[in-house]
Amino acid sequence: MTGRIGPLLPVAGPAGPWDRVCDQLDRTGSTLMYAPMPSWLPQDDSEAELRRRLGRDWRRYEQLPQDRMRRRFVASRLLLRHAAAAVLGTAPDLVDLSYLPGGRPYVRGCDQIDISLSHTEEMMVVGITRQGRIGVDVERADRQLARTGSEAQACTPYERERLDAAGEERRNDLMVRLWTLKEAYSKALGQGLKFRFTGFGFSIDDAGEADGPAGGGDGEIRLVRPDGSPVPGGEWHFGTFPVGERYVVSVAVCDTGFGEVTDLSVGTTLDDGLLDTLLGAPGAFGMPRPGPGAA
Repeated sequence: MTGRIGPLLPVAGPAGPWDRVCDQLDRTGSTLMYAPMPSWLPQDDSEAELRRRLGRDWRRYEQLPQDRMRRRFVASRLLLRHAAAAVLGTAPDLVDLSYLPGGRPYVRGCDQIDISLSHTEEMMVVGITRQGRIGVDVERADRQLARTGSEAQACTPYERERLDAAGEERRNDLMVRLWTLKEAYSKALGQGLKFRFTGFGFSIDDAGEADGPAGGGDGEIRLVRPDGSPVPGGEWHFGTFPVGERYVVSVAVCDTGFGEVTDLSVGTTLDDGLLDTLLGAPGAFGMPRPGPGAA
């Protein structure tokens, strides 16, 4: 079962159910959960109590200018802390969240797991893996992306052909899935929007949709080059899932096959040719990227 993704698990508040989260991680190597923001907002915490619960994140919280942003920050960090604590067998207050330069969160001192967080409006999603790297992304299902500049900016020639073949009724649904997959994959690599989304693509086997949320993993979504040819290797697993009728969640997991791996830099998890395309650099990983005027 290792490498299979899903299903999405609801976590309505600090009470969990964390046993399902831990069971999924034990069985598959990764776990994926979602929660509405209001259910994770403290009801009567004093400033001192909130400071204690946020730990190092308190300073980031204080710097946020708007109450809406503060509420989302508190809810998402409490969800992330409780989820990490559940799988690590510790208390949420002892989970030390930190951030890489691009903002990617990680649990300080716990290389055995990788975490990812995404939120939009009042929906939050957290992914945890012990196999390598993980990235998650959530978006409104009705976000208008088709027939906008997003297709030219984010889709490969192969993907644009598949959008045309899908027909107008399904075009935007497919575009939202592709967009969230690209966001999740980029997050898993710790690159965010540094990668050119037109430099890599996905082949989505619609026959797998009948399986529903539990069938969103192996064999249905494949990483491909801009021309649609498959990227070799089977370490990457992808899934897309509906959350009700309002949201779409995508996840990308890199299973290195080495158990609890600590060396997961971009250069060790990407096909060399694809990496050159994404970074816009000729030759092997580590060579300087061309300047703005380079051909």
